[in-house]
Amino acid sequence: MRKSGIAIILNPNDQEQLERWASAHGTPQQVALRCRIILGAAAGQQNKVMAANLNVSRPTVNLWRKRVQALGIGQVWEIAPGRGRKARYGQARRDAIIKATLQTKPKGMTHWSCRTMAQEQKISKATINRLWQMHNIKPHLSRTFKLSRDAKFLEKLTDVVGLYLNPPQKAVVLCLDEKSQIQALDRTQPGLPSRKAGAGR
Repeated sequence: MRKSGIAIILNPNDQEQLERWASAHGTPQQVALRCRIILGAAAGQQNKVMAANLNVSRPTVNLWRKRVQALGIGQVWEIAPGRGRKARYGQARRDAIIKATLQTKPKGMTHWSCRTMAQEQKISKATINRLWQMHNIKPHLSRTFKLSRDAKFLEKLTDVVGLYLNPPQKAVVLCLDEKSQIQALDRTQPGLPSRKAGAGR
């Protein structure tokens, strides 16, 4: 009886990460192929079917099932010693680039782009793009919370939060706000005239 392939079970984060790697333009083709193998295995496809669909051998499919099942999805980026193009930059250099991306800002700008970081580090923007994709870094999507410069901001914040946490007895606390950057200055439609024995609407 033929053995079934090694079962692959992915958590939602790993599934999403593999899908990102598989579809990203900067992902090397061999890495994208490995991602598709693991995604297919997690979906319950047989080795024979995946091998035919992806134009690889069944031993290749089984090899990547074993590696990822044993060592995690990061293995899809590993290249066996003596094979493939040699890494041009060491781990220390790559760590320095990631640290610069997360902890510094270019002069006069709010965040780094691939091109500005590549110029700063004197390497290609494709290398920067690959590193950012591997670590899921998106400087242009970083979010911050802006605090008011009002001198009594803390006092006012305490009052509002206190009202939510300890509302008055037999009272309903409602929060109404205008839509972002839009002021409700007037009605969009005129009011309806009053009718006999009825008020205007």
